Amino acid sequence: MFSKTAALYDVIYHWKDYAAESEKLHAIIQQHKQAAGNRLLDVACGTGKHLEHLRGWYTVEGLDLDAELLKVAAERLPDVPLREGDMLDFDLGRSFDVVTCLFGSVAYSGTLARLRAAVANMARHVAPGGLLIIEPFLFTENFTPGKISLQTAEVPGLSIARMTVSRTEGEAAYFSFNYLVGTEAGVQYYEEEHILGVFTRQEYQEALEAASLDARFDDEGLMGRGLFVGVKR
Repeated sequence: MFSKTAALYDVIYHWKDYAAESEKLHAIIQQHKQAAGNRLLDVACGTGKHLEHLRGWYTVEGLDLDAELLKVAAERLPDVPLREGDMLDFDLGRSFDVVTCLFGSVAYSGTLARLRAAVANMARHVAPGGLLIIEPFLFTENFTPGKISLQTAEVPGLSIARMTVSRTEGEAAYFSFNYLVGTEAGVQYYEEEHILGVFTRQEYQEALEAASLDARFDDEGLMGRGLFVGVKR
C-alpha cells in the first residue's frame, strides 16, 4: 500500500490533529464503555500517531498490514507492542476493552463481504461490554468517481505534491496516488494504487449488528466523517 511512501505519510497528513481527535475519542470511550479494563487495540494503526496520544489513558497495542508504516510507528513508540496483520483474519488470542479502526482504514477491506468479515474479526477481539469503534471512509452517497484532488506539504528539505484520481470497478473504488517529491537531490515521481470499498451507512450498521454489537452512529465523529460505536453484547 504505502510501500514507497511510508516515510512521507506524516508529512502529507500534517493537517490532521491527532491530539484533538484522541481527546474526542477518549471522551466517547468513557461515555459508552461498559467493560472495566483499559486495554486498547488500534487496528490499521499506521504510523502510530493516535496511539501516541491514547497511551496516556490506555494500555495500547497496534496492528497494521503495512510493514513499512509499522517501521515508522516502531520508531515513534518503541515500547508499544506492534504487530503485522490483516484486519480480516488476525488472531491475537485475547480480547481488548476497546478496539479501534480509524481514518477510514476499514475501507481497505474492499468488498461488502470482506467488510463483514473484518468487522466480525475485530469484534471477536472485544471483551463483553467493550467497544469496537470504526471511523468510516466516504459513504456511497458522498463518493464521486473521477474526482481529482491535490495535496501539498513542505518541511525543511522536502516538498511533496500528491494528486489523486479515483475510478470504480464493480463495488470497489480505485485511487491512483501520484507523488512528486522534491529534495536537494532532485525531484522523484512515485505512483501507488489503493483499492477501497465504498459502502452505505446501513451496510456498516448491519455489519456491526451482525457481529453481536449494539451499534450507534455519531454523526460528527473525530473529523466530520462520523463514527460507529459498537458495544459488545
